[in-house]
Amino acid sequence: MKILLTGKNGQVGFELQRALAAIGKVYAVDVADCNLADEKAIRQLVQSVRPGVIVNRAGYTAVDKAESEPALAVAINTRAPAVLGEEAAKIGALVVHFSTDYVFDGTKSGPYTEDDPSNPQSVYGLTKRDGELALQQSGADHLIFRTSWVVGAHGANFAKTMLRLAGERDSLNVVADQFGAPTSAALLADITAQLVRQHTREGRTGFPFGTYHLVAAGETNWCDYARFVVGQALKSGKPLKATPETIFPITTAAYPLPAVRPHNSRLDTAHFRASFGLELPHWQEGVNHILQQII
Repeated sequence: MKILLTGKNGQVGFELQRALAAIGKVYAVDVADCNLADEKAIRQLVQSVRPGVIVNRAGYTAVDKAESEPALAVAINTRAPAVLGEEAAKIGALVVHFSTDYVFDGTKSGPYTEDDPSNPQSVYGLTKRDGELALQQSGADHLIFRTSWVVGAHGANFAKTMLRLAGERDSLNVVADQFGAPTSAALLADITAQLVRQHTREGRTGFPFGTYHLVAAGETNWCDYARFVVGQALKSGKPLKATPETIFPITTAAYPLPAVRPHNSRLDTAHFRASFGLELPHWQEGVNHILQQII
């Protein structure tokens, strides 16, 4: 089986190359191979490879920059999934697409379910929400995974930034009024591979296509997340200037950014777990595994 993977050099894309290799021939591409802002190039790529599965991990993910580049964000986050879906429908391919907690406004008191109404507050969130809708309307068999706070051994992320800053400064101020679950890129990749394999074995009849929330178990805020990362690094012997005790909480308002961040990024995964019979490990397990690789 042929698998077309976009976004090969991102945190999740890097892990997907590994996880999908045992299932079929992976055709992994990035912007240098195919510009997802170019609809003609996307169609030519799919028609050339003719994959049985398309895993779309590529996206315009510069949340703040998207506020000043909305057209490019629309092209990559909205139109590209639509085109991939249209081409997949022609050849009967499954599309696995990744979305985000930013489709919600973050004002709900508890975890969001798949049935909660979307209400994006940023260009990034709006284009990702519209990309979901476009794929749903394309006619392609699809899985859409909304995830959040992705962290991996490969690529840039919050954990690596905190380790760098903790090595440079005696104290840090970190936002403490946004809540979510740090989710391992390896976990997302391994689950994707498992479900692609399940789909290949069982076929489309009875397969639970649709939109799912997929994040690690548990929850935290950015400040406590930073304290955990720094604390684990110090326990492993990494020399740092800052300690968990010198990482101080601040509000979102004290650290203004161009794009609005959801205060609540908690996603309810009950529907995913019930549909596929899988359990999701606590976020600290995934982060610990990553820290063992990068410290």
